[in-house]
Amino acid sequence: MAAEIHSRPQSSRPVLLSKIEGHQDAVTAALLIPKEDGVITASEDRTIRVWLKRDSGQYWPSIYHTMASPCSSMAYHHDSRRIFVGQDNGAIMEFHVSEDFNKMNFIKTYPAHQNRVSAIIFSLAAEWVISTGHDKCVSWMCTRSGNMLGRHFFASWASCLQYDLDTQHAFIGDYSGQITLLKLEQSTCSVITTLKGHEGSIACLWWDPLQRLLFSGASDNSIIMWDIGGRKGRTLLLQGHHDRVQSLCYLQLTRQLVSCSSDGGIAVWNMDVSREEAPQWLESDSCQKCEQPFFWNIKQMWDTKTLGLRQHHCRKCGQAVCGKCSSKRSSYPVMGFEFQVRVCDSCYDSIKDEDRTSLATFHEGKHNISHMSMDIARGLMVTCGTDRVVKIWDMTPVVGCSLATGFSPH
Repeated sequence: MAAEIHSRPQSSRPVLLSKIEGHQDAVTAALLIPKEDGVITASEDRTIRVWLKRDSGQYWPSIYHTMASPCSSMAYHHDSRRIFVGQDNGAIMEFHVSEDFNKMNFIKTYPAHQNRVSAIIFSLAAEWVISTGHDKCVSWMCTRSGNMLGRHFFASWASCLQYDLDTQHAFIGDYSGQITLLKLEQSTCSVITTLKGHEGSIACLWWDPLQRLLFSGASDNSIIMWDIGGRKGRTLLLQGHHDRVQSLCYLQLTRQLVSCSSDGGIAVWNMDVSREEAPQWLESDSCQKCEQPFFWNIKQMWDTKTLGLRQHHCRKCGQAVCGKCSSKRSSYPVMGFEFQVRVCDSCYDSIKDEDRTSLATFHEGKHNISHMSMDIARGLMVTCGTDRVVKIWDMTPVVGCSLATGFSPH
């Protein structure tokens, strides 16, 4: 069922502790049980399983429950030991797990959506289960009565969700690349604002209520940090992944952001540094360096008897430039560009060697990652994906031992 990995390389990279295999289809969610050597998984094979670590060091399923429809998302509240499982048919099922994690009792079914449930959050204080789905809506239901309290519809599939427990604000990402901030009330909601910056569908969100920072990952392979609490509305771009960013986790204590992409990439971003905002791209009918016309500038092409050029943009200054004036490539981590991007010649000359020092570390998960979650207190991470494999990692070598509060995964 599960293999314990014994090799412990002494290097600053995630250490693979265990690998769990046994699901017959893609694993859509995996969550570490706090203060326990256990993992809860949900899968497209219609099963939800609780895996406990045995004396042999291997993980074996202590609970194996088959659902009516493929499992698409999951939320677990440890203090009350309540599990909420979203399904492909739009329903959410609630279970209560026994104290020894060997038994799971069905509580109720919530008819939350008409299509696949993409994300779930449970608020114990409000006794709400909030969810998003491919029926293009966010819904919130009362966990006491099981009744629908409210719904809000979007123009495209709602793909991910974060919720501020104190202010009852919900952040919803959708397939159009937009993030909507809603204020949820008992039976209504109001749209506070919409955030636009990604060029692809939003795949994941992470909200840090202390610093009031929202992080979003998308199919354009990029991450954006939105300073919700700041008056200037600052946004920072992070580009280092080569595939869709699937999961995010911000470590408030060390000010690091952990991100995972569908190609197995694991990145740890240092957010405890002064970063620069990427500039807005400027519009021009001619190169802002050599003044040669772009190909749609018919008048200047006619007047100067020259062929029009293709327009590019310098990632550092944002100016519209031709290919000849932007022939150089450079990384510029302080602006979030961890790999080489197009810059104009003058910006290239202004970048010093120390400006190219990476502000992130990149690691290989060596499997497709569709979901990731962390037990921040112990410095542990679990990843899962379409390859049906669940991996448990010790992240303390890359995120700092200050996270581990007296617990050693070794």
